[in-house]
Amino acid sequence: MNAQAGAAAPQCKDSTQKRRSFGCACHSSRRQFLAGAAAFSATAVLPGDAVKAQPATPKLIDTHHHFYPPAYQKAWADWEDQRKIPHLGVQLAWTKENDLEAMDKNNIATSVLSLASTPGTWFDAGADKAHDMARLCCDFAAELMRDKPGRYGLFAPLSMLDIDATLKEIEYAFDTLKADGINLQTNYGDKWLGDPFYQPVLAELNRRKAAIFVHPLVATCCGRLSVGAFPAVIEVPHDTTRTVVSLLLHGRFVQYRDIKWLFSHGGGTIPFLAGRIEAFYDQKARGANGFAPDGIEAEFRRLYYDTANATHPAAMAALTKLVPTSQITYGTDYPYFALDQIENLRKLGLPPADLAAIASGNAARLLPRLNA
Repeated sequence: MNAQAGAAAPQCKDSTQKRRSFGCACHSSRRQFLAGAAAFSATAVLPGDAVKAQPATPKLIDTHHHFYPPAYQKAWADWEDQRKIPHLGVQLAWTKENDLEAMDKNNIATSVLSLASTPGTWFDAGADKAHDMARLCCDFAAELMRDKPGRYGLFAPLSMLDIDATLKEIEYAFDTLKADGINLQTNYGDKWLGDPFYQPVLAELNRRKAAIFVHPLVATCCGRLSVGAFPAVIEVPHDTTRTVVSLLLHGRFVQYRDIKWLFSHGGGTIPFLAGRIEAFYDQKARGANGFAPDGIEAEFRRLYYDTANATHPAAMAALTKLVPTSQITYGTDYPYFALDQIENLRKLGLPPADLAAIASGNAARLLPRLNA
């Protein structure tokens, strides 16, 4: 293990750093964590007879696949240099050529592109610059889709700082670029997605019956709640839970029923905490005027969840006890983690039909263009 893993995190030196999703200490820690994680493969070596006994690899659609336009890479590197944050090589080394090569080596038929949440499109440069960066990233992804038909889809990132600008981004993403869905962060400046500020955005996405892929980050409030672990290890999955609960308690799942939600990393800690959330709120939630008329678990079962870094048997056991396999898509979190996580799912002994549904069938149902 990295010798720095248990070291005290350096303190942030200015308010700009503190506003970021990880803060000074958390950016550095996240990069150490991801650099180490990227060095490991998710596969296990099976004996020869066991390999022969495995069924053919099902078609794979990766719904959690990051991309980095060259201009975005430069902006990220400059932003880190200004704050003396060590670079993590994987996002700066990414190219469209090596991305496609990795997909081919790992039998990924289609990858749906999205941005990682940190630093998103912000770069502490204001709403106008965030809007411009969102447009740049969307245009780059759309070019990949045109150049390699069938190999890529797009969850279009939104800037989310200025609502009017964000609504224009939605129009451009769907009507001009023909994006498959929208890419949101779990929070923006410590406002989670159920916050009233985002209602116009959710209303428009509901009108369009949009798919929304939600990617987590370490919230500003919680980046220093460290017990010696990298902040991303604990706080990233918890931020998915925060935004799911925010949407639930504000009634957004019922209010915007036509949105199709896809949450990262097996739903964070939702599968484990579902019973606890229900115990506190189920009586208030039910009924015609409640925020979960059919019960809280019923709301959780309507959501989609990807498998990125959540293929451990314990995580999958919790997730599949909470939701049917029809709500689970194959995700990898590439390039931070390996593309071959299907091997972990094989070892779970899932019925072939369930494995195929997770591998691609559910994603194709969620994003109909991928069936074309």
